[in-house]
Amino acid sequence: MQLTSANAACIDGDTFAGLMARFEPFESRPVLGVAVSGGRDSLALMLLAHDWVAIHGGRAVALIVDHGLRSGSDHEAAVTRDLLGGFGIEASVLRWSGPKPQSGLQAAARAARYRLLYRECRQRGILHLLLAHHADDQAETVAMRAAHLSGPDGLAGMAALVERPEVRMLRPFLAVPRARLTATLQARGVRWFDDPSNVDLRFERARLRAALPTATVAPAGAYHDRAAGERRLARAAVETLEFDQPGKVALDRTAFCRLGADLQERLLSRVVLAVGGRDHPPRRDRVGRAVGRLAASVTRGRSGKRQDFTLSACRLALRQAPASRRLRWIVSPESGRNGHQPLVPAEFFACGGPVAPHLD
Repeated sequence: MQLTSANAACIDGDTFAGLMARFEPFESRPVLGVAVSGGRDSLALMLLAHDWVAIHGGRAVALIVDHGLRSGSDHEAAVTRDLLGGFGIEASVLRWSGPKPQSGLQAAARAARYRLLYRECRQRGILHLLLAHHADDQAETVAMRAAHLSGPDGLAGMAALVERPEVRMLRPFLAVPRARLTATLQARGVRWFDDPSNVDLRFERARLRAALPTATVAPAGAYHDRAAGERRLARAAVETLEFDQPGKVALDRTAFCRLGADLQERLLSRVVLAVGGRDHPPRRDRVGRAVGRLAASVTRGRSGKRQDFTLSACRLALRQAPASRRLRWIVSPESGRNGHQPLVPAEFFACGGPVAPHLD
């Protein structure tokens, strides 16, 4: 553990209350889970959330995930649990057991972490899971997605609010620079662990972290532009989509062809994400090719078979509506069931500026 200096204002109770107000309404006695790693960001979040929830007559639980990837990680988790116990905070250590992959370790660890957190929240009846991602993390995420040629949705960054079947995920610090979290712990005299993987240049995020300057918060207008884009997409969805089959979505082909190329790609991406239930939309190049197929006039190939195809765990099939004979693309889960993703997931909204755009 260590302390460092920072020339930034700490976050006090009133400031944190303002950050949490963006996610209202809460129940009369809120129940929060806070993902805690032992690092400065999550410790600051836990302490502030503990104070906030006490004022509201609720309770908060620290959920500490031990990935078991480093020698001594179990000791760090225990020390973090005991540290929080000294503040009167209930804490539970969740362990990722079993064999670990040789490749794609960070992605696998992330998936395991969220799986453990979701399960614990469901078992405890926790409705809100707080995550400590901040403005510096957001800048790194956008840079990574830009390097991978993400589209507008990906470049919107991480979400302030994500609705999951098990829990609401909240990121109150997305517009807050990390220096302020450091200052908050310093003001309280609290020490923290620094995860060595954060500076391990074998990992893409660590390389970006070393290359990027200190993160800056995007101007409020950028978020309102994003909200305007969401409203246009919502109108396109109303004009184009039908929901007459449980678990499936129908796109009216004529209405779809009237949309501009950008709206076509964004709408199709959202639909297959919702129906297929995956955590991320398909790659832009695949969506672009699929849009071309949806707008094409040919309905059958030389063999006479229908031109059905798959995209991101979905099957797309061109069919005529039984009554009107209108052509519609039917989007259904390839496996017959989906992961219950909403059609317009909250994770496509980013929080910042004076008003949270996901609440516009």
